[in-house]
Amino acid sequence: MRYVKLPSGNQMPVFGLGTWRMGEQQSRSKKEADTIRAAIDMGITLIDTAEMYGEGGAEIVIGEAIQGCRDDLFLVSKFYPSNASHEGVIEACERSLRRMNCDYLDLYLYHWPGSVPMAETFAALNELKDGGKIRDFGVSNFDLSDLEEIPEVDQSQLGCNQIFYNLAHREVEWGIFAWCQQKAVPLMAYSPLDQASSLLQSPAIVAVAERHNASNAQIALAWLLHQPNTVVIPKSINPMRIQENLAATDINLSREDLVELDSAFPAPDKSVRLGMR
Repeated sequence: MRYVKLPSGNQMPVFGLGTWRMGEQQSRSKKEADTIRAAIDMGITLIDTAEMYGEGGAEIVIGEAIQGCRDDLFLVSKFYPSNASHEGVIEACERSLRRMNCDYLDLYLYHWPGSVPMAETFAALNELKDGGKIRDFGVSNFDLSDLEEIPEVDQSQLGCNQIFYNLAHREVEWGIFAWCQQKAVPLMAYSPLDQASSLLQSPAIVAVAERHNASNAQIALAWLLHQPNTVVIPKSINPMRIQENLAATDINLSREDLVELDSAFPAPDKSVRLGMR
């Protein structure tokens, strides 16, 4: 597994498992926990979640799945903007830790920008980091203007900006990408396969997949993994699909492949608002 280096010096795997929509129904929790354990057995150590997912239900499922192997994992969770006050961030983190039955998070993210002053939110995140409750902090769904509102001392300490990013949605490449590259802040791409869209039926993706004897999904993931300092977190509850997705880390796209995909899915040529799912 390849890794990206966080500004703190800690390392994060380039491939992880998303857990959005997990923990919403008690009847599915065992299957979901089994899926997470299967992913861990495959060598996937990055698991992404949020207090929003199933209103804490996904964190509970993760807690059940990771017993006995927490120290080998890279756990990411996120807090609601409504919990972005100093006290709210501290309490939200404590709840997430209790639900996952662990002592610390590797990365804790502000889920999307809210109305609380950034200085207050980041003071709490630094307090959590100093207390060993989290190893790094970052943000999610932050557009360029939002990133610039973060206290300057914290901007270069962000563990990532988790954003909606895939071949069909390259809004991040206008402004945000350059800002993050300049400060060595990794990008974490959620919905990397653009769920419920026609992305994977694109003739360009099909053609590249045929050249590599790969699936269309693997090519879409491989393209993201080719982008500098970028992590992907596709979500699936099918172990066979997870194994297929993981194999994308072994695909090396050629210059011809990249030109063809870039032509079919061009980056924006003017300022566009960051997409969100």
